Amino acid sequence: MFDWNKSFIEVQFPVSKISKESYKERKAGSGQTLTGLGKWWGRKPLILVRAALLGLLMPVSDNPKKDMEIFLKILTMDKEGLWLRKKQPIPVKELYENSSKEERERYFENNDGKITYNKKNVTKEEKEQLQRLVFNRLSYDEKLKYCVRPEEIDNLPESEWKVINQYFGTNAKSLQELVRELGIKRFGKVPVVGDCFCGGGSVPFEAARMGFDVYASDLNPVAMLLTWAALNILGSSEKEIESLKKFQEKIFELADEQITEWGIEHNEQGHRANAYLYCNETICPECGWRVPLAPSWIIGKGTKTIAILKENHETKSFDIEIKSNATDEEMKLAEKMATVKDSSLVCPHCKVSTPIAAIRKDRIKEDGSVEYGLRRWEAHEFVPRPDDVFQERLYCIRYETQDGARYYTAPTEEDLKREKKVIELLEERFSTWQEKGYIPSSSIEEGEKTNEPIRTRGWTYWHQLFNPRQLLVHGLLMELIDKYAKTQKEKVVWLLGVNKSYYYNSKLCIWDLSSEKGQQTYYNQALNTLFNYVTRSFTSNKDSVFIELSKLINNNNSKCCLDDARLTDYTSIFWLTDPPYADAINYHELSEFFLAWDKKMLLDIFPDWYADSKRALAIKGTGENFKQSMVEVYKNLAAHMPDNGMQIIMFTHQDVSVWADLALILWAAGLSVTAAWNIATETDASGLKEGNYVKGTVLLVLRKQKSEETAYLDELYPEIESEVQRQIDIMRELDDKEDPNFSDTDYLLAAYAASLKVLTSYRRIEDIDIQYELSKKRLPGEESSIEKMIYEAVKIAYDYIIPKGFDSYTWKTLTPEERFYIKGLDLEKDGIYQLSAYQELAKGFGVKEYKGFLASTKANSARLKTALEFGMRGLTGSDRFSNTIVRNVLAALHQAIKSEDTTKGRNWLKNELPNYWNQRNTIVEILEYISALGNIETMPHWKEEAKYARLLTELVKNDGV
Repeated sequence: MFDWNKSFIEVQFPVSKISKESYKERKAGSGQTLTGLGKWWGRKPLILVRAALLGLLMPVSDNPKKDMEIFLKILTMDKEGLWLRKKQPIPVKELYENSSKEERERYFENNDGKITYNKKNVTKEEKEQLQRLVFNRLSYDEKLKYCVRPEEIDNLPESEWKVINQYFGTNAKSLQELVRELGIKRFGKVPVVGDCFCGGGSVPFEAARMGFDVYASDLNPVAMLLTWAALNILGSSEKEIESLKKFQEKIFELADEQITEWGIEHNEQGHRANAYLYCNETICPECGWRVPLAPSWIIGKGTKTIAILKENHETKSFDIEIKSNATDEEMKLAEKMATVKDSSLVCPHCKVSTPIAAIRKDRIKEDGSVEYGLRRWEAHEFVPRPDDVFQERLYCIRYETQDGARYYTAPTEEDLKREKKVIELLEERFSTWQEKGYIPSSSIEEGEKTNEPIRTRGWTYWHQLFNPRQLLVHGLLMELIDKYAKTQKEKVVWLLGVNKSYYYNSKLCIWDLSSEKGQQTYYNQALNTLFNYVTRSFTSNKDSVFIELSKLINNNNSKCCLDDARLTDYTSIFWLTDPPYADAINYHELSEFFLAWDKKMLLDIFPDWYADSKRALAIKGTGENFKQSMVEVYKNLAAHMPDNGMQIIMFTHQDVSVWADLALILWAAGLSVTAAWNIATETDASGLKEGNYVKGTVLLVLRKQKSEETAYLDELYPEIESEVQRQIDIMRELDDKEDPNFSDTDYLLAAYAASLKVLTSYRRIEDIDIQYELSKKRLPGEESSIEKMIYEAVKIAYDYIIPKGFDSYTWKTLTPEERFYIKGLDLEKDGIYQLSAYQELAKGFGVKEYKGFLASTKANSARLKTALEFGMRGLTGSDRFSNTIVRNVLAALHQAIKSEDTTKGRNWLKNELPNYWNQRNTIVEILEYISALGNIETMPHWKEEAKYARLLTELVKNDGV
């Protein structure tokens, strides 16, 4: 019954449902399980990891549909599982809207649109039955609104385990027991899941939670700290968890007592500061006035709070007043009075605009490079010198009264004295705290991202990204941890807490005018310096400092190792990795923001670790060195995997050249592709399958390459064509008709994967020298032989994916331009408006000039022209579309609509198409396809054409009868 040598994920995968669940998890934001431990970039959704690992472990049977049913049941993604996860009641109005006429009359009362239950007739049990009845009628997307995430369900009911156990011949009562039993059946032991690029720890954590044994490693110490915490802190006993929670409270209270004693956050009325707003100031080079800098002087949209600049002629500077409950006119003026616009200073006194680069005195040298003009700050400095280009100024404080009311005010003389006291307190401790590692002392190493604060502010040491108030509070916390933390876990919990604290409290934190609160440092993947920023008070940052603790892992058998992926010597049955493949995220640079604080304490907690980002060893970029490093990594992983072991590589690229490089890398590493799936993890709920691969995650399934055969390129094309068609046929056969798993993008991905599958199934391809291809530098536009092969696979797929309403013969008679146009309309039907989707479509059909087809070429609102938008232009042109049947059908519709007479449209076709009578079936299929567009919500612009297409269809059908 079961093929224990083949995995479920090699045959099928519920792409649509996993995409939707991944999106739901992403939307949870800070409520995601691991984000509470700290910042890391590109963590994969835990449900995606869980599904991938279950897909690797689960064998296939001779009943694919039953396999899918059981797979979804284990993940609580089947009918019963979704009901188990339903934790919110469906509102009465929605129940009413999804009920039959008889049900409405029986269960509800409708009083002028106000829907209530019929209180006389409806029992509590009937309400529950009605909830389930309507829930089952909802689409998968609609159901998810009322469901918790799969990971929030502790266990399946006994009845479900009975079905699962009966299928596998197991005796499990939990997911962990099932993993153990299936592992022993397949491999004779619990499988080890390895991840040598563990990053924020999603793969190791979820693997451990499922009951796998785990090996986790990364080159970066910050990544390993997060992964170690995910496995060990969240794998602590209930007693340890409670102890750690108390320790968090203890340190917070000690710090709060000290800050209160210093008197640096309370004013004379006993009100405590909630937020401090600072801005830079600079001298206008035209008039010599000192100008405060901000891109807007609105402070709060909800409270209608603004800053008002008042000229002070004595000091040639501006006083700043704060006003709440401003009028609409005052709000508009505050926006208009911005002193930074389009990277230029706009002086409110002389009205002259000066580029910020000119104020910094940047200059272009003779060789074309830029010399930056700002003075570089020295190691002992944490405030600007009086003659520096940019000064810093506290211009607004939000206070909170004892009863919780908040108000904004300009700083008073007493507030400014408190600012001065903060500087004095920090000066007293600065040298000692740096020596002890309580505040950063390391310099900022220049790099693509780390150059930004050096270039734009002259900050050359990491502590200069923080103002005195931030340094004092964070340094105090580090001092208290060092003094009171006794155990490894106590130190880690509070080190993570401080990391989160300064992540939300640096000079790179934006003040959000809408929510009226501070945002995090990395609102994008860069170190962006700001002209105005927020500092949170100690108590207002409490949510960030505290790590949410709970026991999430049982029987944790894991190993964490700070290591280079090329040198990993641990053997795993499954390797699941998310490599830095051609990635734009400079993890090694960005993580130094945290390492600058963590260095000394990290080495105290983990004496056998190192505490730098290992920039020189980080695998990054593209190019020959990068590709060779990737070969080394995956060759090493293949060597540390048994013959029946498997790998999944996760990556997020759609570029054919990237796929071609990946094919060479895997080939050279001795790995063979067996399947690939595209999961949408970043898209909007209304369009999960938006057709832009970069918004999803590709799961590439791999085994060891065992073939000894040699192939020739020209022999591979028929094999690729057969494999592409086979893969698409399987996907269509397995697709859920009510809730389809696959869209065109998934079929195209199958074509990419099919080409890699064929290529990597051979030991050698006679025409290709792998080492030469890996090392070769390509000219712009130059394609490798493998790229050409992948493009050919995509063309095969496009020819094979026939739009609904066309038969295969008619489809093949259409030109590439006609097929591009019709498949483009298919994209619109799915609500896809990315320009990149049309670019991919054009490549697939070999259409070089496609922009003339588009009504809009904007990145996220691209769409094709309608018949009316095409008009009669270009019909006599020399391009390959102007004389086609599709183009003439569009012209006929234009004629019919403009004259409000369908016979004019039919006459156009009869006069302009020389073969009209023999082409009527094709014309009818095209018209019927267009007529169906009138019912598509995302295509209201086709309503008129659809109406006339229906009428014209009948005319053409009955012509000559």
